[in-house]
Amino acid sequence: MNAMFRFIKRITSDFLNLLYPTPCLGCDSLLGDNEKFLCTTCRINLPETGQHFEPYDRNHLNKFAGKTPIQFLASYLYFTKGGIVQKLIHSIKYKDQKEAATEIAGWYGHQLKLESGQLNDIDVIIGVPLHSSRALQRGYNQADFIAAGLSKALNVITRTDILRRIEFKQSQTNKNRLERWENVKSVFAVSKPEMIKDLNVMLVDDVLTTGATLESCAVELINAGCKSVSILTLAVTK
Repeated sequence: MNAMFRFIKRITSDFLNLLYPTPCLGCDSLLGDNEKFLCTTCRINLPETGQHFEPYDRNHLNKFAGKTPIQFLASYLYFTKGGIVQKLIHSIKYKDQKEAATEIAGWYGHQLKLESGQLNDIDVIIGVPLHSSRALQRGYNQADFIAAGLSKALNVITRTDILRRIEFKQSQTNKNRLERWENVKSVFAVSKPEMIKDLNVMLVDDVLTTGATLESCAVELINAGCKSVSILTLAVTK
């Protein structure tokens, strides 16, 4: 029965792909068999940071130095204006490609599991929340789908009911670090502090720029009693 179900599922998938071929999110070429979201060429050429390799690259921790104690910080890809990663992030956030966020985060999660011992003690994964009005407008929070991909790869639970965004603020685009911090401080809250007390939390988001949003979240998590906060993002600006 299972073999027949898999056969029917494959035939149906092949038929749908024939009728509605899926383009690569990187170059728009049609995806081939066993390719998901990115063609093989685009995936091979992703600008990976390698920040998680030992010896661990601590340069981006300088964004938080003297402000918030962050245990570990790494990003999967370099984000450059007009590049493939910007196109990917835009598709994930604004073109309903949320499953791509889960898939790509899973690729990174498997790398981390094999190549870095920095995350062995993580207890829970939490995505940076959207305000309810923004989530309603978009229909989903991309950070939750990134968290889901990492959760599956690392075998760590993810929670969406602990950290909340309690105030809506204007976009962070075109703001400097100080302006970004002023825009997001005190807009997050921990609704269930007992669920993270003495736990090691991994905080995830799509792109690390100045770090102001992630810092604001980390402050609330630490004040709520978690043991440590680590940060992972799909991308980081150079």
